[in-house]
Amino acid sequence: MEHPFIHDLSDKTLEDLQTAISGLTSKLTFAYRTGNQALIHQLNMAIESYRNAYQKKMDDLIKKQNITTQIKIEKDGT
Repeated sequence: MEHPFIHDLSDKTLEDLQTAISGLTSKLTFAYRTGNQALIHQLNMAIESYRNAYQKKMDDLIKKQNITTQIKIEKDGT
């Protein structure tokens, strides 16, 4: 579930998104140590929002660079 208050991350770069994910992950570690379940839930939703935006940008980058994700194995001479 994505965070309801994080709407548009399309203006962020891949580096910005990764930095935000790293920062949120360290905050999540602190929340787990303190046992703050409400904060853990909010941070998990925020991290998911940023990860989805990151994945969408990576997918767009792969399409833009026309990178194939299939491996073709053929035997030579036949």
